[in-house]
Amino acid sequence: MAKVIDYASAGRLTSLDGVDSLALESVAADPVGVCLPVHGLVIQPADARALNLPANRFDENQIRPANSLIRRLLALDPAPLTAAREPDKRVVGTCRHFAVLSCALLRYRGIAARVRCGFATYFQPGQGLDHWITEYWDDNSARWIRVDSEILGQTVLPHPHDLRPGEFLTGGEAWRAYRRNEIDASRFGVHGTQNWGPAEIRGNAVKDLAALNKVETLPWDEWGRMTDAYDGKTGADYDVLLDELASVCAADDPTAVSALYGHEDLRVPESLIR
Repeated sequence: MAKVIDYASAGRLTSLDGVDSLALESVAADPVGVCLPVHGLVIQPADARALNLPANRFDENQIRPANSLIRRLLALDPAPLTAAREPDKRVVGTCRHFAVLSCALLRYRGIAARVRCGFATYFQPGQGLDHWITEYWDDNSARWIRVDSEILGQTVLPHPHDLRPGEFLTGGEAWRAYRRNEIDASRFGVHGTQNWGPAEIRGNAVKDLAALNKVETLPWDEWGRMTDAYDGKTGADYDVLLDELASVCAADDPTAVSALYGHEDLRVPESLIR
């Protein structure tokens, strides 16, 4: 059943239940202040390997819920979340983990926030790289502001706290651009892999719809007809469904977003929400 989505409250994967309140006391009240420390809480697997971290640490990138991520962080270093951590004391994760932690902390402060799955165009010229970011609602400008917590405080962009149009495309935005022949889908995919092309855009479009419904999956989670889509076996009917998905996400009507998520090919199974 369709429902209005409250982005200011925690979802099942962004709840901070069970997290020591002392660790959260120093979390800022303003959105950018909330997100800024997150870049020092997560370390990418490639960087973690360079530190020769124990093999069992790499299981951390399989953690979905934000409260479990934070509990793991506090086990490594009990300091408040705003305290800078040495790289070996950060949780091993991907861009998705930066985005989910930011979203969880924003919602903890009562700020409407969402995780978005799509492609960043600012890492490699001429390429859209698989990426996850966070966005929060700003009453003053009456718009969703996109922030990339992973690169806050770095020099990748001069404005990672407010991404410009086209710098990040959600899965649905990339799909619409592909269907209009505005982008070369072969330039969109996962860095360091052979996973490029329309299939990757299809997958990220479905994951973005789930994130808009407050279900922030892992980047490699698959469900519905997604595996067949990656293998090029879904056909025109699935692409028509993705056309509808992209249009609904672009219109950003929470009731319609919720209703479409009820489709059996799009809804995340319970086994992936834990």
